[in-house]
Amino acid sequence: MGAKTVPNSSKELWALVRRQHGAVSVPQLLAAGLSEKAVTHRVAVGRLHRWHSGVYSVGRRELPRVGELMAAVLAGGEGAVLSHESAAELWGIASRRSRIEITVPRARNPRVRGVTVHRRPIPEANLTLHRAVPITTPACTLVDVAHRLPADKTERAVNEADRLDLIDPEALRTELEDMPGRRGVPALRTLLDRRTFTLTRSELERRFTLIARAAGLPLPQTGVWLNGYEVDFYWPELGLVVETDGLRYHRTAAQQTRALVRDQAHFDSGLTPLRFSHAQVEYEPEIVQRSLMRMVRRLSTE
Repeated sequence: MGAKTVPNSSKELWALVRRQHGAVSVPQLLAAGLSEKAVTHRVAVGRLHRWHSGVYSVGRRELPRVGELMAAVLAGGEGAVLSHESAAELWGIASRRSRIEITVPRARNPRVRGVTVHRRPIPEANLTLHRAVPITTPACTLVDVAHRLPADKTERAVNEADRLDLIDPEALRTELEDMPGRRGVPALRTLLDRRTFTLTRSELERRFTLIARAAGLPLPQTGVWLNGYEVDFYWPELGLVVETDGLRYHRTAAQQTRALVRDQAHFDSGLTPLRFSHAQVEYEPEIVQRSLMRMVRRLSTE
């Protein structure tokens, strides 16, 4: 995997240029049958425009953003791939950064002006193509950026990867096992563990009851059946139902739909449903408490 494709005819060359979003390397031009003199002539007459040493845009000076990313990879040479936050940008899971980043095999040390070059071995399993650009896989990309992004942006990137069907959190957790020692692995593990955190029923009841009491609520009823569903916590005097979700991060579309149907059934019967995750109960009790307090004030005035 890497920037090494070479065509063997003019027709294949132009197909390659289109596939590479307008960028091409000198080795690819020579492999298509152009001489060095012909390449120099095309540069002189404005048919080729230099982007990096040995890399040109074809026909016009400008390249689309994906073409800029491809040009950087081509400039990295054999085995180069888009990586880190530039890979996250191309995958659509992080915002654009001005400086492009690529990774090359440790044995090579190319100098590419305006491009950050990382040197390390990357297993073939961590490499792929996206929009014809050699790039680190979504899992490898998330590991590369996790140690440098704030926790909220890392979580947003994981959420986007899941939303775009690039990789789901369970598969990401599995792939982390094959990347021991990588700097971003601990941060991702912490994030995944926090968002998939599940309390036992008894511990959940104990902790949530303490939060509810701090919010000024009396003891709730637990495990009662309402509208055909067993609910987690119920205050009949307020008409308030609280449901708590374990494995929030992993819920499938079908599970989300069932949760919505439950909430709608309670709402249609005149109850007020609230929903928190086990992770919120464990790690963000102050947020849960404030939400309960606001809800109690609203329901008490109705």
